[in-house]
Amino acid sequence: MKNHFHHPDHAAPEGNNDGIDRRGFLECMAWAGTGVLWMMSGGVLKSYGMSQLTDKTTGGLKKGLIVPASDFSFVQISDSHIGFNKPANTDVLGTLNAAIAKINVMPTAPSFVLHTGDLSHLAQAEEFDTLEQSLKAVKTEKIFYVPGEHDVTDNGKLYLERYGKGTLGDGWYSFDSHGVHFIGLVNVTNHVDGGLGYIGAEQLKWLENDLKPLSNSTPVVVFAHIPLWAIYPQWGWGTDDSAQALTLLKRFGSVSVLNGHIHQTIQKVEGNITFHTANSTAFPQPVPGTAPGPGPMKVPADKLRSMLGLTSVNYVEHNHTLAITDTPLIAADAAADKK
Repeated sequence: MKNHFHHPDHAAPEGNNDGIDRRGFLECMAWAGTGVLWMMSGGVLKSYGMSQLTDKTTGGLKKGLIVPASDFSFVQISDSHIGFNKPANTDVLGTLNAAIAKINVMPTAPSFVLHTGDLSHLAQAEEFDTLEQSLKAVKTEKIFYVPGEHDVTDNGKLYLERYGKGTLGDGWYSFDSHGVHFIGLVNVTNHVDGGLGYIGAEQLKWLENDLKPLSNSTPVVVFAHIPLWAIYPQWGWGTDDSAQALTLLKRFGSVSVLNGHIHQTIQKVEGNITFHTANSTAFPQPVPGTAPGPGPMKVPADKLRSMLGLTSVNYVEHNHTLAITDTPLIAADAAADKK
């Protein structure tokens, strides 16, 4: 299926104001960093631009905004790249700390945080040390991790020592929270040609066994670094054997797949599976196909924080759905706020 990119601040076509097409899937890209709140009601997925939800002067939620209740929430951060110091962002620690500050002023503290990889830039001990010190400030009960390719340049030795306790293989694992089954996959240790992610036979067998005891009605959240759908294979933005993993997930009524790696927000909903990539807290990358290749993209200093951010997810138990919100490190620009 060809990918289509829709900017959340652009008006929907006449007769399609909820953004859903007739085939029952939606793809959306929030490149400008304004982010999108996704909510499901009566089986229909609807989107709301973050420009509707953020106060330009404070960067916080607008006073009086009615935020739907949820049974629990968690936050995803990704691609902090601690140790990176090139022109695209010479202060990645500062932008990570800005993301942490946003987490800490949320009306309700998240139950936990997921970090979907590239914690560090070169897998150096001092980079992991710096990250650990910053993340101690997050107001949450626990932080879960999966590695990015930048975290395993030493074959994952340091990452596994620090973040892999209790995991299997190269760092995969699962856990349950509030009736939702979470699965952390590792798809960065055996890149295939073209830089695509790779899960591997051993991990796929483990995944099959992990899912067997679950009922079809169990909500499942999968998180891994490289996207599990083919966003742009020419740049390695996809996972070679993801189809095998997704086949195992087809029987479940609600599956959400959270990834990082591409440093921008793209969402696709197809059937029972929602795919969602997160902004980086470090630097943006180009829109697929708009540059000779992927990599850190330098933007004007006053625009950088609008292209970085975090993702918060609220879960409502009675209908087994997730509402996903992307929050930039600064609020949307004035033009977006006027819409």
